[in-house]
Amino acid sequence: MAIRPELKTINWLNPIHFCSLGFGSGLAPKAPGTFGTLAALPLVYLMGTFLPFYAYLAITLVAAILGCYLCGQTAKALNAHDHPAIVWDEFVGLMITFIFIPVSTVNLLVGFCLFRFFDIIKPWPISFVDKKIHGGTGIMLDDIIAGLMALGCLHLYLHYF
Repeated sequence: MAIRPELKTINWLNPIHFCSLGFGSGLAPKAPGTFGTLAALPLVYLMGTFLPFYAYLAITLVAAILGCYLCGQTAKALNAHDHPAIVWDEFVGLMITFIFIPVSTVNLLVGFCLFRFFDIIKPWPISFVDKKIHGGTGIMLDDIIAGLMALGCLHLYLHYF
């Protein structure tokens, strides 16, 4: 796989870059956000299966706060607002999607699709945040909102189906 030229400036031994690029999943030449979200599925599955809800929430909150720094630093290194290879925000968005959701294959599939839908389509207010808020906070915030929207839809889905 050929690495995009701008990614050659990244120090792969730097844990900030390694994490913000989704442990390498953001390097997919096509649809890196989708591949980043796919890479987050096993993490969400393990967290949802083995952790009590308060630990799941705590890890999600820490990942979101830490993500503002990680994504901001990597964006600066790449000289880009929200480079497609930065996928830590997809990890956090998917984690948010599954707050208080029982882990099952169907729920993981539906939640994955809902999160990707909102992250790709970017309805308001996601589109507003994506355009107006920059840096690590902006990179994280649009996916946090997409995760919250997917979470709401997933809860509705589970309530009615």
